[in-house]
Formats: sequence, C-alpha cells, structure tokens
Amino acid sequence: MTTTELARPGDPQPVDQPDPRRYWALMVIAVAQLMIVLDASVVIVALPSAQRALHISVANRQWVMTAYTLAFGSLLLLGGRIADYLGRRRMFFVGLLGFAAASALGGLAQNSAMLFGARALQGAFAAVMAPAALSLLTVTFTEPHERARAFGVYGGISGGGAAIGLVLGGTLTQLASWRWTLLINVPIALIAAFAASRVINESRATSRSGYDVPGAITATAGLFLLVYGFTTAGTHGWGASLTLALLAGAVAVLTAFVAIEMRSPHPLLPLRVVLDRNRGGAYLAALLVGGAMLGTFLFLTYFFQGTLGYSALRTGFAFLPFSGGIIIGAGVASRLLPRSGPRPLMVVGLLLGSAGLLWFTRLGVDSTYLAHILLPEIIVSFGMGMAFVPMSSTALIGVDPKDAGVASALVNTTQQVGSTLGIALLNTIAASAAATFVASHVHTRATARAAVVHGYTTAFTVSAILLLLAAGASAGLIRTSRHDVQTEPESMPEPELEFETIGGARWEAGAPV
Repeated sequence: MTTTELARPGDPQPVDQPDPRRYWALMVIAVAQLMIVLDASVVIVALPSAQRALHISVANRQWVMTAYTLAFGSLLLLGGRIADYLGRRRMFFVGLLGFAAASALGGLAQNSAMLFGARALQGAFAAVMAPAALSLLTVTFTEPHERARAFGVYGGISGGGAAIGLVLGGTLTQLASWRWTLLINVPIALIAAFAASRVINESRATSRSGYDVPGAITATAGLFLLVYGFTTAGTHGWGASLTLALLAGAVAVLTAFVAIEMRSPHPLLPLRVVLDRNRGGAYLAALLVGGAMLGTFLFLTYFFQGTLGYSALRTGFAFLPFSGGIIIGAGVASRLLPRSGPRPLMVVGLLLGSAGLLWFTRLGVDSTYLAHILLPEIIVSFGMGMAFVPMSSTALIGVDPKDAGVASALVNTTQQVGSTLGIALLNTIAASAAATFVASHVHTRATARAAVVHGYTTAFTVSAILLLLAAGASAGLIRTSRHDVQTEPESMPEPELEFETIGGARWEAGAPV
C-alpha cells in the first residue's frame, strides 16, 4: 500500500511509514482537545444566567468552574497512566462518550447540585481523554516537520480554546440558553467518536505488568487537597484553619506520593519524566501560564460586563481577536520550531504575553475597547500562540513511548492545576486590592467602581509577573536545540510500542507487516 492510497480502518499501518489517515486523526484529536479546553471557559460568560436560573448563591457560583478544573486536574495523572496500560484509543473513546453523557446531564440540570456534579464528571472524563489524545498525536506523527505542524494545530487549540469558549458561551447564552453551552458537546463528541473509530489506531505500552495503586491514590488525593485548598483560600482567606489544614494535607500527601514513586517498580509518574530539565522546564512554564491566563479571561469578562456594560454576546465577540492571535502565533511557531528550537519561541512568546498583560494594568473606568483593549489583546494572544506550540512539544521530547500517556497528562495537569490555583490566587489579590483602595478613598459610587477596576488591574499585574517567571524558567531550564527537535522521533526507542488496528490485529514497532 502506498501512502497516497486510502487505508481501510482494519489495515495495519507500519510504524515507519506515515499513516495516510493521520491528518484525519489530527482533526478528530483537535476537536476533542477543543472541547476540553473551551469547557473550562465556556461557562464564564454563561455563569450569570445559570446562576439566576438555578438560584445559585454568590458563594457557591465558583463551583460551576471549580468542579470541572478540580476533577480534571486531580485525575489527569491517573488518566494518563490508564491510557498507557489499557490503550490510548480505547480510553479516548471512553473519555469522549463519558464527556458527552456528563454534558447532557449538566445541560438538563434542575438544581445547583446536579450542575456541580455534572461539571465534576466532565472534568473526570476529560482527564481520561486529554492525555490519550496528546499521546495519540505523538505516536501518529513521527516525521519531525509533520509533527511540528501537528503540534502547531494542537498548540493553537490549547491556547485559543479558552477564548473560543468565551465567544461560544456568549453566543449560545444570548441566542439560545446557557444550557446549550453544555448540550452542544453531545453531538460534537458523538461525531468525534464515530470518526475516531475510522481513522485512529490503538497504541499502548507493552510493559504493563503492574499498577501503582498507592501512587494513584496519593497523587489524586494530593492534587485534590492542593486545588481545593487554594479554592477555599479565595472564599475563607489564607489564614483560615480550613485553608491551612487543606494545604498542609496536600504537602504531606504529595510528599508521600514522591516517596512511593521512588520505590515503586511500576510508578504512576516515573520521576525520570519530570527530572529531565527540558521537560521539567516545559511543565513549570505550563503551570505558570495556566495560573496567569484563565484568571485573565475571568477578569476581562468582569470588566466587559461590569464596567463597560457589555451583553453576553458582545463579551464573547470581544474575545474573538484573541482566538485569531492564538491561531496566527501558533502557525508562526510551528513553522519556526524545526529551525529555531523551542527555547527562543517560548521566551519571546511569554515576554510578549507579559507585555500585553502589563498594558492591561492601565485600564480604568473610562477605558474603551478599541483604544485600550484590542491591541494588548492581540499582543497577548500572539505571544501565547508562539509559546504553546514549543511548550507542548518540549514536554514530550525524548520521552519513552511507554511513558507517553503520563507525559501527556502532565502537560494538561500542570495547566489545569495552574489555572485553578491562579484563579484562587488572583481572586484573593483582586479582592484585597479593591478593599485597600476603598479604605484609602472617600466612599462614593465612583470610588466603588474605581476600586473594582483597581482590583482587576492588580490581578493583571500578578498575571504578567507569572508569565515573566515562565519566560525565565524556559530560558534557564530548556536546552533543547533545533537539532534535537529534528532528530527526536528517530531517537525514541521503538520496541516499547505495541499497536492494534481497529480490526484487532497487533504488531510491535519494527515487526514486518
């Protein structure tokens, strides 16, 4: 069979030849990743409508977002390892179908508890789907330049999905109902599952003789306590006994997790994945970027609706340039990555993002979209597009194929945990800054409005600092060159991968077909 012929789903594809269906597979993976990323933000614009419809209190409304990110972030490592052992295509299907069911449950929710539970289920199934999707992308595209283009698409979606979610959330809420921000996932997930059955082959690690149950329990519990502790700090304060107990528990449990992984013969997270300086730098950058960006979307949404008086639809479209900037930046990065290597692109992109966020700190109650928001929005989005592509690629460079699922999971884990921690941190900082502003000024209605905006701009300052730290981590830790990017697929030890066609035939990499 030549690479130009249309392959049947059951036809085996040798690992050393490009699969003719690989770009169809990329489309399916891209759709799945888009659902995962935008669902973290799609409800931001729809939240006021859902809050009114289900009578959700101000104190509890954060759980519409937090339930999703909490389940997602705490279960990703486990989801990645399960995908390695049970099959990445199989778990991709489980994630897609479960995500569709959870979305339907949320869209039909009759009370706040039902909505919170559905959002948690969405996060849990996303934690199964996301690492499987990224590792499938890694094993599907083995040629360096094609892999760079594939990661360009993936990076653009990872970076722009949150902005697309804001546009989609505003449009659906205004023209239909907030419920459709969840129900829209059902047909998309079902179509993606059908398409995946035609174009994606199975792959898994062959060395799967044991499961790290203690590691799975401590990792999930530790991440849960950490994320929940930061979330609690946003409502109860950092000095509250509950907050301190949760954070202390997180430190203790995560320390136990590291000790378990050092001794386990089949670790959930092999420390070799994290301790590589290039991958470690990418994971640290992803954590800091996650902490900066979702909070930025949240506070810009508040500024659009609360200060500028925008409707949900207009708020969504105000984020449209962000999506365009991400796509353009990712396209530029995917072309330059094989020539420049990841470090220059990450550093420049993150510095551009930080500069744009610092520009947002000049916002005031009299600011306008065209004069004060549009240009920095484009700068931030272009920079993030440039950074996401090499960041995703570097996080998987040189990883053993048997660890592809857990390495992929770490990319999403760091972003999601960073997002949740960032929202809690920035909410606390913004509220404190606003209170300090009010205390130092005469109490008037104008002062109250100015105090709110001052809280937002203080949060933008912290977000800019987080991106600066991410740029520093990228410059200091990442040493991968363009030559490593070009030769990395060939250096991966092929015999660790076992593939299974849709028809059920199995073969190992390098075996005759």
